[in-house]
Amino acid sequence: MSLRYLGFAKTVMIALLLATTPLFAINIILNQYAERRAISEMEAMGNVSLHRAEEAISTTVALLQRLDRDDIQTCNAEDRVIFEKQIVEHGMIDAIGVADGVGRRMCVTPDRELVEQVILPPRRVDGPLVGIGMLDRSYLGVRAAVISWDLKNDTRLFAEVTPAVIAIDPGPEYLRSYRRAELRLGDNLLWYTVGGYNSEGSDPGDMLSVEVASELYPLSASVTAPVSAASQLVQDLKVVAAAACAGIALLFVAIGVWLSWRPESEANDEFVAAIRNGEFIPFYQPVMDIETQRLRGCEVLMRWRRPNGVIVSPGQFMAYAENNGHIFDMTRNMMRVSSEEVGELYGENPDFKLSINLFAGHFLDREVISDIKSIFEKSEIAFQQIVVEVTERHPLQDMELARKIIAELQALGVRVALDDVGTGHGGMAYLQKLGVDIIKIDKMFIDTISSDDNSTTIVDSMVELADNLGMGIIAEGVELEEQIERLLELGVTAAQGYYFAQPMPADEFIEFAERMEEEGRERARLAAEAAAAEEAANESARKNAAA
Repeated sequence: MSLRYLGFAKTVMIALLLATTPLFAINIILNQYAERRAISEMEAMGNVSLHRAEEAISTTVALLQRLDRDDIQTCNAEDRVIFEKQIVEHGMIDAIGVADGVGRRMCVTPDRELVEQVILPPRRVDGPLVGIGMLDRSYLGVRAAVISWDLKNDTRLFAEVTPAVIAIDPGPEYLRSYRRAELRLGDNLLWYTVGGYNSEGSDPGDMLSVEVASELYPLSASVTAPVSAASQLVQDLKVVAAAACAGIALLFVAIGVWLSWRPESEANDEFVAAIRNGEFIPFYQPVMDIETQRLRGCEVLMRWRRPNGVIVSPGQFMAYAENNGHIFDMTRNMMRVSSEEVGELYGENPDFKLSINLFAGHFLDREVISDIKSIFEKSEIAFQQIVVEVTERHPLQDMELARKIIAELQALGVRVALDDVGTGHGGMAYLQKLGVDIIKIDKMFIDTISSDDNSTTIVDSMVELADNLGMGIIAEGVELEEQIERLLELGVTAAQGYYFAQPMPADEFIEFAERMEEEGRERARLAAEAAAAEEAANESARKNAAA
């Protein structure tokens, strides 16, 4: 079954509507096109603001980290000379200084009057290393941001980011004349606003609104504009469309008939049959200790093995399975089959971990807890060997319920990992509220860790964050030797990826695990022999010296 044909029955219905009321339909299509184009432009406008803000924060945090690392963290004259030099080199920063635990400036470069105004929240012992806040002064609707770095001695380095860094007004003219754009930090701290349009009191159907969130920081950008602004884009096209409506309607009818040859129910029936026939099978990707080269366990990944033997990757069916509710039966089957296939291996190796992927829908009720209990309580795989992975790519609808479910899993001994960190919706909120045990660094950051300073800084921050919160950390998508070396330098000791092995069936994984254990024992034997030889040589030297 090819999933690109699913939902074509709806396409046929739209095509019939276009055939009976072509002009009306063409106008709808053009309006929808205009709105989609406007929304795309508005998303791009929001992303420009986000990217500039992210760049300003990342650059400033990296600078403050470097000053701390170089022991430049006081108000003495030598340090302030260096502060001034950094301000000159970094055009986006217009002041650097030191603040006390209350949040007041102790000194600032360039010199300015030190008033009692608190620019940072009071320091907490368990507070984050990095703080971001807003100052009162502004420029073109942009407030000056202040970014701090905790020195762990009741003081903080801080840098004030010039508003001009964010004071931009992107986007096409037909939208800029009517829209309102905002950039917010956290839940409600306004950093930037431009434009006069206000949607308050307006009919939601008469306005367009988009919101984009940062993958790195608690930042969100929103852009709002009236639908009438987007309509200007297609006024001329509507005139042309009126003359060509009959031909366009016929074209859509033909496309609809061609695409809808296969009903959605038939496709769904075949998918259900595939689940019933056990065509969805687990593959196992090893997770390695990159310091000792020993196997730590594996992640269970789903594959679709068609009756003809062709293996289908999850990218071609996972979204359909989640949207239609089939993912629950499929996940239960993955847990059941994996407990049978590798249960003996895990019984013999109690330190091995088995990672199972869950999606947002699993955290809407406690059924997943019952599934794990019923499948693994009589298995050779102990609860303490199980890790469930929560992806950050899809938002959790009920954070409070998700936290309770995670707490119940942890009470069983199951560990919880946050997957795809830095690429999705949750960000710092997931780490703070969900109480996860492990952070998994996404392949996106690992790909450039050897060549991109920003990726290195981000990974370094994740490692430090994991250390501070007592979490484990695993790197995903490792493919190169230099990535291994860089991860070890940053303090990451666990990884998975094609550098070690690609996902494999159970029999191949068991052979891989046995081979790794044998190689580990051989390394230990050689190390023991080397140590014994060295001790013998030392003993001989001592005897000769005594003689």
